Amino acid sequence: MSAAWHGAEQPPGTAQGAEGREGVPADAAKRPPVALPRQRQDPCPPTDAAPAAPAASFTLLVVGDDPSGAFTAPYFQEPGSPRIRVLRARNLTAAARLLGDEVHCVLLDLPDVLGSLHQVLRLAPAAAVLVLTDGPDEAAAAEAVRLGAQEHLAREEVDAGTVTRAVRYAIERKRADLAQRQLSETRLLAQENRRLERGLLPTPLLEGASGLRFAARYRPGRSRALLGGDFYDTVRTPDGTVHAMIGDVCGHGPDAAALGVELRIAWRALTFAGLGGEELLRTLQDVLVHERADEEVFATLCVVDIAPDSRSAELHLAGHPAPMLAVPGRPPALLPYDEGGPALGLLPDVSWTRVPVRLEPGWCLMLYTDGLIEGRIGQGTQRLGQDGMVAIAARHLADGLAGEELLDAVLTEVRELNEGELTDDVAVVLLERRA
Repeated sequence: MSAAWHGAEQPPGTAQGAEGREGVPADAAKRPPVALPRQRQDPCPPTDAAPAAPAASFTLLVVGDDPSGAFTAPYFQEPGSPRIRVLRARNLTAAARLLGDEVHCVLLDLPDVLGSLHQVLRLAPAAAVLVLTDGPDEAAAAEAVRLGAQEHLAREEVDAGTVTRAVRYAIERKRADLAQRQLSETRLLAQENRRLERGLLPTPLLEGASGLRFAARYRPGRSRALLGGDFYDTVRTPDGTVHAMIGDVCGHGPDAAALGVELRIAWRALTFAGLGGEELLRTLQDVLVHERADEEVFATLCVVDIAPDSRSAELHLAGHPAPMLAVPGRPPALLPYDEGGPALGLLPDVSWTRVPVRLEPGWCLMLYTDGLIEGRIGQGTQRLGQDGMVAIAARHLADGLAGEELLDAVLTEVRELNEGELTDDVAVVLLERRA
């Protein structure tokens, strides 16, 4: 076999020799000394000194014939520095059999060092690479570093201290390079995800809805995400009807977010196709059943269809919290929810009741997901609930807030009562037609 491992752990029968080095075989006195240029010997520790903690060890794979015999020793070590164990391979074919996670650094001592460097980087992308040069060949050394090597080492400089430092520095540089590359890849992936998720957020289609004001706020519960399982949309069809919806897919993570996007896009397409009421909800339930990854996944939904004259609306609830309606002269209140049906995906044969809603001049309608009302009040177990949310909105409406300012004020107060960010996805949609 063309490769041999000279850096194995101490076998049984080793002892500390007269020079004080650990790991020397018991019959070392009978063997000729190893020819190693300027290899430093460890001093004999005082007999009354406490045993020093073992230093970290690295494994160096030397690829080449090593004509000078500079790497015939089983290891290199400087006092107080990591111990460098040495593996030997005559060529890249033998090196490929030894390369693995236990090899921290590869030293190339081959005639075509630049050509072999490409193969080593491909075979061991996580290992640091040193190149051994004859004399001050700075051009070849610089080219090797440019191609991916961490450092070069001159043959006449090989001794215990130089090898130990070179290997140690090369490994640290490689770790820094890998960390920087991983950080860059993570940033690029995050940017791509943000662009993708931003493109999946809805753009309301309300052209021609004169006097109607729209505002929305969306915050996913997942850290560093832009999209959660909550979804919403608002469109105006050619007959002048304004359709608004908000929903919530159970669960968290990318699967819930993807299903929410599919339901939102399906709702918009079906609405423009003329479907509404129960027929629309049944079709959306079919979409959910076919697209969900698990039979236990369901989604709540609230759909509001506002008449072209903005004086009336129709409400359908599928397991979703009822919207809040505010009109001048009266405190805000929740719309009727007793006749609402179950969430989508729970029952195969189900019906959803249409609830008529009267809209008086100056109305304000707020749709929301349960993430807004499930926040805690202080350190206890009490939840904010729908009544608490309505009370908060009433105070800010009395102060004259509207649109995005109203939503920002409500969300800020809810987070303050929760004493921190809300853990669930939150979506809020506001439609207003002020007198």
